[in-house]
Amino acid sequence: MSSRARLTEDEITAALAELPEWAREGTDTIVRTADARDFPAAVRVVVAVAEQAEALDHHPDIDIRWRTLRFALSTHSAGGLTALDFTMAARIDTALGAETA
Repeated sequence: MSSRARLTEDEITAALAELPEWAREGTDTIVRTADARDFPAAVRVVVAVAEQAEALDHHPDIDIRWRTLRFALSTHSAGGLTALDFTMAARIDTALGAETA
C-alpha cells in the first residue's frame, strides 16, 4: 500500500479498521498519540519513524512532549488521505511497539 492516489471514504474506513490506534481528524488527516516509557525512548521512536519516512518519502507531523508522541498524517499533494498515509501509520505502529509504556 503506497499509492499517492486519494482514497475513497470506504477505503479510508477499511484502512482505519486495520489500524485501531489511529483516528481520523477532519477529512484529510489521521492521528495517533502514544506514550513512550520515557523521554529517551520517545526520541528513539522519532528516529525510527524518521528513517521510515525517508524510505517512503512521506513525512508525518510529529509532536513530542516529554514522553508523549503525537503523529499526524496526510498526503498534502493529493489533498487528502492516500494509501501512503496508512503505510506510514503501520510503520509508526511498529516503531512504537518496542518503546511504548
